[in-house]
Amino acid sequence: MSDVKGSNKNDVSQTNLNRFDKTLFERLKYQAESSDRRRAHFNVHATYQDVVQRLFIAMMPDSYVRPHRHIQPHKWEFFMVLEGELDILFFDNEREGKLVERITLKAGGDTHGVEIPPNVWHATVCHSPVVFMEVKQGPYEVNDDKGFATWSPEEGSHLVPDFLNSLKCASEGEFVGLR
Repeated sequence: MSDVKGSNKNDVSQTNLNRFDKTLFERLKYQAESSDRRRAHFNVHATYQDVVQRLFIAMMPDSYVRPHRHIQPHKWEFFMVLEGELDILFFDNEREGKLVERITLKAGGDTHGVEIPPNVWHATVCHSPVVFMEVKQGPYEVNDDKGFATWSPEEGSHLVPDFLNSLKCASEGEFVGLR
């Protein structure tokens, strides 16, 4: 066995090791604060064609994630909160917008993450800055990655602030959809 650093396959100090630290989280939050969408991503995967997409996301409380679902049968999503807290909202179907479940994910809390199966209507909201990791099946195809709920406003609409507030305040069983 050689003393040369990196020659041992088990040597974790090899240069191709990826580290994800507080500096990354702080940079992402800073980028999210200055972003029009009020969130920022750091992709761990090399390309959108990778079979597993891994990314860190920082999101501010006024960021709007439009309710959506992933219609391809293999497109699950995994969320793990690393800093802060967010709610994952689940809805009944495209036509109604009835909130059927709200799961709070919190770093250091009782529930840290969830895996969302394909074809499930969902959205995320946060009440303070949050950093989370998302893992999902690739490849990522921007044109068919998700279907948006027709009962929700498009991103950038003047209706978004009120709708986002209704998402944050809604209780299970309430209808949040636009009428």
